[in-house]
Amino acid sequence: MLKDITFGQYVETNSLIHKIDPRVKILLLILQIVFIFITNNFYALALSFAFVLLSVLLSKVPFRMYLKNLKAILPIIIFTAIINLFYGTDGKVLLSFWKISLRTGGIYQAIYFSVRIILLITASSVLTYTTTPNDLTDAIERLLSPLRFLGLKSAVHTLAMMMTIALRFIPTLVDETQKIMN
Repeated sequence: MLKDITFGQYVETNSLIHKIDPRVKILLLILQIVFIFITNNFYALALSFAFVLLSVLLSKVPFRMYLKNLKAILPIIIFTAIINLFYGTDGKVLLSFWKISLRTGGIYQAIYFSVRIILLITASSVLTYTTTPNDLTDAIERLLSPLRFLGLKSAVHTLAMMMTIALRFIPTLVDETQKIMN
């Protein structure tokens, strides 16, 4: 299971996504995340899915890397789906037991939230797979540079470094955890 965590790893390929400025990639990711969170129907979610799929294809990162990443969070996706199955209050009742009922709205909600989680993880993976940690640090620091005018110069640098260190040590942490478990 731990060997499946590939988030935070840079994958070197010669793709269009790799050549985009890291600041643009971060801003596009933020826009994508906002769009995923404000969607309220499957049509908007399908549009978001198309954009993420296009990004994955243009990144030229092996598709199995994305699948490995999703495999690592599969328990979270399943748990979210099960919870949402029984919290849907709309639609026709399909199954009822005691005070718990399974409705068509619950199935819709379970699928909807599971797809949202998958899209969020995949979109974030595109950024980390196609941007080196150093480039990511520089981009975060440059994006936050207007905060320097508010007297937060050291805070901007510290925040950028913290994020980079966290991303850089995910693979190391996974390896160490695997060694301990073995």
